[in-house]
Amino acid sequence: MEPDQALLEYAVKAIVDHPEAVETTRTIDQMGVLLTLTVHPDDMGKIIGKSGKTAEALRILLRVAGMKGNARVNLKINEPIGGTRSSYSAEATKDKQEMKTVDQVVEEL
Repeated sequence: MEPDQALLEYAVKAIVDHPEAVETTRTIDQMGVLLTLTVHPDDMGKIIGKSGKTAEALRILLRVAGMKGNARVNLKINEPIGGTRSSYSAEATKDKQEMKTVDQVVEEL
């Protein structure tokens, strides 16, 4: 395993709840090195982070690691099968439903 791929796996496994589901592949083309990351569907939010900050930090680390070997390293994060893009909106909908029940209780009083 190449150092950039090992760095990515080490960092991601430290972040996620399901480290056994972390998979990386490394390909080289005319654009440089492409690392593809696949994680458990429940861990997508942790990898992307708030406003994409965690993914951005991982990409910066990989670029710095690539500088040592004079390579341009890019990161692609695969959306896992069964993953949901907006788990936040599902939680917000659940919160709104709970608020309705609280409103109904207040009306009854």
